[in-house]
Amino acid sequence: MPLALLALALSAFAIGTTEFVIVGLLPTMAQDLNVSIPSAGLLVSLYALGVAIGAPVLTALTGKWNRKHVLLFVMGLFVIGNLVAWQAPSFEALIVARILTGLAHGVFFSIGSTIATGLVPKEKAASAIAIMFTGLTVALVTGVPLGTYIGQQFGWEATFLTVSVLGLIAMVGSAILIPNNLKQTKPAKMSAQLKVLTHPRLLLVYAITAVGYGGTFVAFTYLAPILNQITGFSPNVIGLVMLVYGVSVAVGNILGGKMADKMGPIKALTIIFTGLAAILFIFNITAVNPLAAIITILVWGAFAFGNVPGLQVYVVKLAEQHTPEAIDVASGLNIAAFNVGIALGAWGGGLIVEQSGLMNTPWVGAVVVLIALALTRFSGVLDKRLIAAQ
Repeated sequence: MPLALLALALSAFAIGTTEFVIVGLLPTMAQDLNVSIPSAGLLVSLYALGVAIGAPVLTALTGKWNRKHVLLFVMGLFVIGNLVAWQAPSFEALIVARILTGLAHGVFFSIGSTIATGLVPKEKAASAIAIMFTGLTVALVTGVPLGTYIGQQFGWEATFLTVSVLGLIAMVGSAILIPNNLKQTKPAKMSAQLKVLTHPRLLLVYAITAVGYGGTFVAFTYLAPILNQITGFSPNVIGLVMLVYGVSVAVGNILGGKMADKMGPIKALTIIFTGLAAILFIFNITAVNPLAAIITILVWGAFAFGNVPGLQVYVVKLAEQHTPEAIDVASGLNIAAFNVGIALGAWGGGLIVEQSGLMNTPWVGAVVVLIALALTRFSGVLDKRLIAAQ
C-alpha cells in the first residue's frame, strides 16, 4: 500500500479524535457548561451537520483545486476550529467551533476516499478505504480514551488544545507524504452534480448509509451516561470502556473492508447490519451488569464501523455506473449521508433520553438498523435486475 495512505490515516486519526471524544466527555461537559445531557448531545449532532454540509458543498466548490492543497487547507481549518473550541467563552461559541471543524471533516473524508481508491487497483478499493478509515478507528482506540482522560483530569478545554496539536502534526505529515501530482477527476458540471442528487439508485444507498450508520448513534452518543447511571461505572472506568470499544472498532473496520472485497458490498452489509441490530437489542439486557456490558460493547464496536468500507465502495461503484462524471460528488454526498445519520441519531437519542430515559436508546437504535437492513436487501434486488437486463 502506498505511503500516501499513511498520510490519510494520520489526518483521519486527528479528525476522528475530535469527532468522537465528545461521547466520553458528555457528562463532564454537560455539568461544566450547566446544560442538560441531551443539550450537550447537540455538540455531536451539530458537528455531524457541519460534516454533512461540508462534504458535498465544499467538495464541489474546491473541485478544480489541487487535491493536496485542498487537504492542507481543510487540515488548517480543522486546527483553527479546535483552537476556537479550546478558547470558547460560551456553549454557543463551542457549537460554532464544532460546526467549523465539521466542515473541514466533511471535505477531508470526501476527497480522501476517492484519493485512496485511486492509489490502488480496483479490487483493493475497499481495503484502501479501510486503511484510511483505520486512522479514524485508531483514534477510537487511543485518541478518544486519552482525550477523555485529559478532559477529566485537566478540563475538557485541554482536550481540544491537544487535538489542535494532533491536527498540526497531521497537516505536516500530509505536506510531506501526499504527492503533488495526485490523480484528479475533472470537476463535475452543475448538471452532473444535480444528477447525483436525483438519481434513485444513489439516493437509496445514501438512505442505507444514513439509516444504517445513524442507528448506532441513537445509543452510542449516550453511552457514557448509560455506563455511568445504569451500569454504575466511574468516569475513569468509562475511559477504559471506550478503549475496549475502540479496539473492537479497529478490528471490525478492517474485517468489514475485507468482507466487502471478498463477497461484495450487499452480502457484507447484510451480515454487519444483522449483527449490529442484534447486539443493540442485547445491550438493553446486559447494560445493568458491568461484565456483560463490557462484553456486549466489545462486540458492538466490531459491528458498528464494519459497514463503513462497504458503504463507501458501494456508492463509488454505483457512481461509476450511473454518474461517472461526478464520482467525487457522489462520494462526498455519501460522507454527508453518514453524518446526517449521526446528526439525526444523536438528536433522536436526545429526544428519547428527555422523554423516556436512557435505556430506550439501544432498542430504538436496533429498529433503525433493521430498516437499513431491509433497504440493503432491496438495493441488492435492484442490482440483480440490472444485471439480468443487460
